[in-house]
Amino acid sequence: MSYQDFAYTYDRLMEDMPYEAWISFAKKVWAAYGIQPETVVDLGCGTGNISIPLARDGYKVTGIDLSDDMLAVAQHKAERQRETGPGILWLQQDLRDWELPQDEGADTVVSFCDCFNYLLEEEDILQAFEQAFQGLRSGGVFLFDVHSPAQFTEYAALQPFVFDEEDIAYLWTCELDEERTEIEHALTIFVRENAAGSASGEALFRRIEETHHQRAYDPRWMLDMLAAAGFTDLQISTDFEWKEKLTPDSRRLFFSARKP
Repeated sequence: MSYQDFAYTYDRLMEDMPYEAWISFAKKVWAAYGIQPETVVDLGCGTGNISIPLARDGYKVTGIDLSDDMLAVAQHKAERQRETGPGILWLQQDLRDWELPQDEGADTVVSFCDCFNYLLEEEDILQAFEQAFQGLRSGGVFLFDVHSPAQFTEYAALQPFVFDEEDIAYLWTCELDEERTEIEHALTIFVRENAAGSASGEALFRRIEETHHQRAYDPRWMLDMLAAAGFTDLQISTDFEWKEKLTPDSRRLFFSARKP
């Protein structure tokens, strides 16, 4: 998976994502765990759509992503929007192996927009959980979301997906490996290059090909892996509703846990 080209069209395609709902949910979970975090690590921060509002709200944020292109967009956005919080430290690191400067522990680690679905092997999940545990201070809270297996089944059943606007369009197809609950997303994206059109009056578009792989895991197994990494006070919520019980219709699962 490469975000090199995708990074610069990401925000246009994801502008309807519920970033405010993610942040609101995080604050609700922090309150439920009885913490008022000062330092937040945002794993898989992408172009900063969670990190930047958190910094604006006064949190000291570290945004971590594997893609330097995503981070470049995030940093440019933060500078352009002149966020006035304590500031954001952007780090290009792997969510399975990251660390803060001077071994500082964070009050909370969050990871939203199904970043953990991009970890395709069970050992990757456990390694990422262990790293989050190491990166937290005692009493800190780890909070992330994933797509459920049911969401991938729905994607495969409903595809292909088409998006067509004046400046951007895409064709998105999916192929599901049911045995591994692993899905391949193939996207062909067309981005308009010239606002006024060519000399002939025709619009010119740049074509971007992207292939993304994600895997969904049994939520009970994920709880076991969180416990194996050392976490306690484990909780699953669904679809942005704190402590909403898991059902066959649940599509986005939220996991929260505390470091003793």
